[in-house]
Amino acid sequence: MVRGRRLVGVHAAVTLTTLVAVLSVLTGIANIGVTTVGPLDPYVPEYAQRLAGFTGTLTGFLMLAAVSGLRRGLRAAWYVVLVLLPITAAQGVLQASQVSFPLIVLSLLSIPVVALNRGRFSSPIGLTTTQMAAAIALTGVQAYGTVGAYILREEFNGVNTMLDAFYFTIVTATTVGYGDVAPTTQEARLFGMSVVVFGAASFAVALGSLLGPAIEARLSHALGKMTDSQLELLEDHVLVLGYGELTEPILTELHDAGRDFVVVTDDQTHAAELSDRGYNVFTGDPSDEEPMHRVRIEDARAVLVATENDAEDALTILTARELRPDVRIVAAATDRENIRKLRRAGADDVISPASIGGRLLVKSAFEETEERDTDEVLDELAGE
Repeated sequence: MVRGRRLVGVHAAVTLTTLVAVLSVLTGIANIGVTTVGPLDPYVPEYAQRLAGFTGTLTGFLMLAAVSGLRRGLRAAWYVVLVLLPITAAQGVLQASQVSFPLIVLSLLSIPVVALNRGRFSSPIGLTTTQMAAAIALTGVQAYGTVGAYILREEFNGVNTMLDAFYFTIVTATTVGYGDVAPTTQEARLFGMSVVVFGAASFAVALGSLLGPAIEARLSHALGKMTDSQLELLEDHVLVLGYGELTEPILTELHDAGRDFVVVTDDQTHAAELSDRGYNVFTGDPSDEEPMHRVRIEDARAVLVATENDAEDALTILTARELRPDVRIVAAATDRENIRKLRRAGADDVISPASIGGRLLVKSAFEETEERDTDEVLDELAGE
């Protein structure tokens, strides 16, 4: 059942979409200027193959941008991907080459996987004022330059159609300026200067609005915080609630086993240190409900609680059990007499490291046979 969730889960949806995007770009580039031979080659005109290759590359880049939205759990990105997947499959058919077959198969395979995860991509776009201003500025400058250049087309060398006017606006606003389109009158030069000024300003605002969230994400990582996009993608993970000396070997074991896990602690110093080591960390009180919802306890595979404070651990276990009655909770008791209390709080299994360590030492001291592996002794203790 767990394996089935992984095969059709949100991680699978994001991974498959990324692979389709990369394949779309690569096969598109391979088919733009090269006439390839495939089973459908006699039935597809050459110009259609080249056009499909060019548009396939653009579709791939658009899908890569949509993947970024999927990682943030955006509903709009889910819709975009669901529209682009059939398009990439159709473009693969039109390219009519053998190298496009993997793109067709993977695109068709991805459609049901992405569709089944609709509920996981529910976040609105939530554009900030700066981002909305950047979008309006970019759109306005392009419209201003395109319409103006077309109206003044007789005063430009090389502007005859609306596409020529749009091309002039793009290369002018981005300050590329190939020189193939040039104004021939003073009025046209003044207009071109205004496009340069407005275009450069709008691109600067857009760049700032894009870099801002990236810088914020970097700061969150430095402070030991998970971003909203990382939290949205949590699935079938292990929650380690609290941090202490008992927690450290648990993290090492989970990391070595390749398990997805999140540490929840209200100690910002420890959170920053763990984040620097590459662990997923959420800074918050593990006994509060809000942090538990943020780290998606409803989708967690198991909960581990092991600090040096049994009282705090008991409160944490109570909160976790209330929010997720069916999850398996394993705890470690510092004092042996607290084992029953932690079980009454809701833990499925409670281990006393001190008790196990003492019994292991005694059993090893009186062992008369040759030395055995520690795991064998632990198995015997577990069976007593």
